[in-house]
Amino acid sequence: MNTPPSGTTECVIVINCGSSSLKFAVFPVTGESVLVKGLAERLGSPEAVLKIERDGETISIQIPSATHHDALQAAVGRMSSLNPRGVGHRMVHGGEEFTGSVVIDDNVMAAVERCSSLAPLHNPANLVGVRTARELFPELPQVAVFDTAFHQTLPRKAFLYAIPYSYYEELKVRRYGFHGTSHHFVSLETARLLGKQPEQTSLITMHLGNGGSACAIQNGHSVDSTMGLTPSEGLVMGTRSGDVDPALHQFLQDQTGMRLSEITAMLNSQSGLLGISGLSNDMRTLAEAARNGHERAALAIEVFCYRLAKSVCGLVAALDTIDAFVFTGGIGENSADVRARTAAHLKILGVDLDENRNACHGRNDGGWISSDRSRVPCLVVPTNEELMIARETLRLIY
Repeated sequence: MNTPPSGTTECVIVINCGSSSLKFAVFPVTGESVLVKGLAERLGSPEAVLKIERDGETISIQIPSATHHDALQAAVGRMSSLNPRGVGHRMVHGGEEFTGSVVIDDNVMAAVERCSSLAPLHNPANLVGVRTARELFPELPQVAVFDTAFHQTLPRKAFLYAIPYSYYEELKVRRYGFHGTSHHFVSLETARLLGKQPEQTSLITMHLGNGGSACAIQNGHSVDSTMGLTPSEGLVMGTRSGDVDPALHQFLQDQTGMRLSEITAMLNSQSGLLGISGLSNDMRTLAEAARNGHERAALAIEVFCYRLAKSVCGLVAALDTIDAFVFTGGIGENSADVRARTAAHLKILGVDLDENRNACHGRNDGGWISSDRSRVPCLVVPTNEELMIARETLRLIY
């Protein structure tokens, strides 16, 4: 690679591109503290805005009707003294094409396009981010980091659906799992906290946010996950139903006249915490409402925690032993109540939380929230998907 100009900081840019948004973070080549981060929202509309945080200060820039290219160009213009050496991209779905991160070339772009039928809302948007970065930085290597790649170690008994095998052979219908970048990062951090090597650890990790999934990790490798062909399978989430009876679509069509696309949209955007509570998909809002006597908010939280614990118990079947249960993500890291309610359903596994440690989110105890009596340690480990993407990018370009 070319020698950087003197007085500049070598860095990598991490991009997470949505259909109308672009999130980015910049990390130094040496060191793991974020240098700059930002978010462009409502792109393509008159209300488009770019927010950039650097050196503890946040600025907002109005960028009316800006494209993704405009937004990233505006962000780069604010990165004085930084010398990008590569760009890492969050890619949602790599199908069976990708078992790890890769340097992007035209063949990789074509393969991601082929996987777009599996993630029609995400992969095309991710590719927009790649094309934008390639236009702005044609000389820089670009790296794709896939949410699904970490789960490509699932055995067939875990990823196959019990439907005619030809659908797997011809259409690759199977369980893929998501949030892999987060589960991978958290598994590495947990191993460090336990004083073990990743290949010596067996964990259940729970990534809980507006989307959520749990993962069984044996000897550092994903061996089962709650998400499936799409991110709709598995846990109760903010607006997604998670697991439902496969016959539900037909029943609702017969009883209501809804079209298949309408039912799918309802299960993805009007269900989960929002659907049960009728109030919000935000756990913080529901917790406050439950404290004030809102019965359906309390019910939504109860269902969320029970279904999570039930899924965790199922994932235990994939492991020979358990070194720790790990909570992460916005809800997992910040809701002591959700963790306590979930742990209460796991007493049969010997789980026992320490009330004070849990209330402090483990921050005073190296992540530990379990009591000394607990047969299995329970930890809170903050995730950092952007840092994991930066690490993968540096691994492949240097």
